[in-house]
Amino acid sequence: MGSYELKLAKNDQFYFVLKAGNDQVILNSEMYTTKAAALNGIASVQTNAPDAGQYDLKEATNGQYHFNLKAKNHQVIGSSQMYASKASAQNGIQSVQTNGPTQTIKDLTA
Repeated sequence: MGSYELKLAKNDQFYFVLKAGNDQVILNSEMYTTKAAALNGIASVQTNAPDAGQYDLKEATNGQYHFNLKAKNHQVIGSSQMYASKASAQNGIQSVQTNGPTQTIKDLTA
């Protein structure tokens, strides 16, 4: 099962990544001004990740693919890396759907 890593950026803002069981990053969050807001973001991913309707798969101008996970209010709560093919991006979505509900949060902000 995957895990979340809560981190502090150089600009003193908080963000998180969702990692798959193989320790590969499969979703990156936006920046948050508070730790509490970042934890709320994780909770939103945990809730929305299983729902296939919450993903927005897009083709970039360079022909690669990426996706965003959106909350019910249509706000982006996480973004993927770039994938070489649509099938790879769809596999990424499936990985987020599988790993997103995990309760494991590693707080690396200390």
